Amino acid sequence: MRNNIPEDGSMLPLMEEFYTIQGEGFNTGKAAYFIRLGGCDVGCHWCDVKESWDAEIHPLTSADKIVENASKYPGKAVVITGGEPLLYNLEYLTNKLKEKGILTFIETSGAYPISGTWDWVCLSPKKFKAPAPSIAQHADELKIIVFNKSDFEWAEEHAKMVGEKCKLYLQPEWSKSQQMLPLIIDYVKENPKWEISLQTHKYLNIP
Repeated sequence: MRNNIPEDGSMLPLMEEFYTIQGEGFNTGKAAYFIRLGGCDVGCHWCDVKESWDAEIHPLTSADKIVENASKYPGKAVVITGGEPLLYNLEYLTNKLKEKGILTFIETSGAYPISGTWDWVCLSPKKFKAPAPSIAQHADELKIIVFNKSDFEWAEEHAKMVGEKCKLYLQPEWSKSQQMLPLIIDYVKENPKWEISLQTHKYLNIP
């Protein structure tokens, strides 16, 4: 995390922003404007956006400008992701988006306390830096990335922490899909509280 970011979140390190179709989890298939913030200290070795880790290389961008860009598109939903977006105070950004009638979704590892006003919180905890216990109560969706067999136990540990209404998803890590997907299918059949999430945007060849 860089130290020149205003504490009020009025400026944020923006890696990229683009209008697309949400590819994963509960909101799969919905039009959404993605805002990817730079900066992450979780360090998943299989991360497919490692260029997001170093906040210093991504330009500090006005949150007002980000909101202006998001407002240009007909899909009135924004997904804020990273990196790890909760490194930053997201109150200002989300309040401005809400003023424009835009739904606010976040995808977070939960490694930091929650900030911002959210319509949907996707918690995707990582073994490399366990989530803050306080964030589980905010999760609308728990999405566990399955890289190896031990991730099923990890998934169950975190399913105990979230609320009863939280949706539970198991998603194969992309490079291990062929090995892990058959195991996930069998697991969901035996444990139907879980559902399968796929990275459909990769099948569709969209961002």
